[in-house]
Amino acid sequence: QVQLVESGGGLVRAGGSLRLSCSASGRTDDYAMAWFRQAPGKEREFVALQGRNPGLTFYRDSVKGRFTISRDNSNYMLYLKMDSLKFEDTAVYFCAAGRYSTSSKTYDYWGQGTQVTVSS
Repeated sequence: QVQLVESGGGLVRAGGSLRLSCSASGRTDDYAMAWFRQAPGKEREFVALQGRNPGLTFYRDSVKGRFTISRDNSNYMLYLKMDSLKFEDTAVYFCAAGRYSTSSKTYDYWGQGTQVTVSS
């Protein structure tokens, strides 16, 4: 069982940056790690993922070149650096651990989410 806790969300102006963190209660190096987000009235959507091999990363098209996912397995941490934020990035962001996939159904463990609000 792995417990995940996100932090680092907040209110930022368009064009600004934030770094989200996800702290795990135990080892996550056996899992792919991902970030998802959910905006009000919308379904949860994939944002970025990193495989057990740190070289394996994948992003949704709308965040490519702006967001960077990284992980520190020695400290059980996952990060999402978000630059050039846009209003449409506003959502609750969740970290997840599971199988390498863009589908939320393949992730077994989830955090409670952290709110990111981008003002236009």
